[in-house]
Amino acid sequence: MSDDTPRTPAELRRACRDGRWDRPTAGVAGGSVQANLVVVPREAAFDFLLFCQRNPKPCPVIEVVEAGRVEPACAPGADLRTDLPRYRVYRDGKLAGERAEVRDLWRDDLVSFLIGCSFSFEEALSAAGVPLRHVESCSNVPMYRTAVATAAAGRFRGPLVVSMRPVPAAQVALAVQVTARFERVHGAPVHVGAPEALGIRDLSRPDWGDPVEIRPGELPVFWACGVTPQAAVLASGLPFCITHAPGHMFVTDLANASLATGG
Repeated sequence: MSDDTPRTPAELRRACRDGRWDRPTAGVAGGSVQANLVVVPREAAFDFLLFCQRNPKPCPVIEVVEAGRVEPACAPGADLRTDLPRYRVYRDGKLAGERAEVRDLWRDDLVSFLIGCSFSFEEALSAAGVPLRHVESCSNVPMYRTAVATAAAGRFRGPLVVSMRPVPAAQVALAVQVTARFERVHGAPVHVGAPEALGIRDLSRPDWGDPVEIRPGELPVFWACGVTPQAAVLASGLPFCITHAPGHMFVTDLANASLATGG
């Protein structure tokens, strides 16, 4: 970690707000829960909440911030319009661009959803000795669109998106055991090995993020991913939506340990 890397959630959010941090957030502000962001107009909020309830593995809801508010309870003093490294804006079901902040686009009818992120269980994986290749290489975790369909809700539907981490074969069971304790941030993997079984043809060409090396003796392990709602937004044709840019998360004041279950 370099000297200019923010050490706390508040420092990171402030760096994002000031334009000093626009990089992925894996491994940053360790110990704190990271979240995906999806912002939709009020008339679409119920259907989106229903989509999350029907697909809890990729869409575990941490908090819903009501229309007109930009400060979540999980991060007092934060501003959802400025405190992420990078945002994506969708119009009519198409990606319209990426931005460093979205204050000028914000409307009083927008409802914000904070959805659990697998970056939050990486602290526990690292503590257990499981390697994190994307953190080691200072890159973004690879994410893939699969051939597995989500459960539809209203206009929201689309494929499951997964993140992938190479894990030594001897540590796969450990990785499953560790992450299973974190259901609110995607929990245990949805698949191990054989990417073609998920409809993934080429691991070297992720749909989002960066490719990582899979070394001899390692298996690709796939977790449900909070980019799944972005695929649903693309399929929905929703007139307007704001999300985080994949890998560029909102970092809350919640402790990762507070989400763990079991012993």
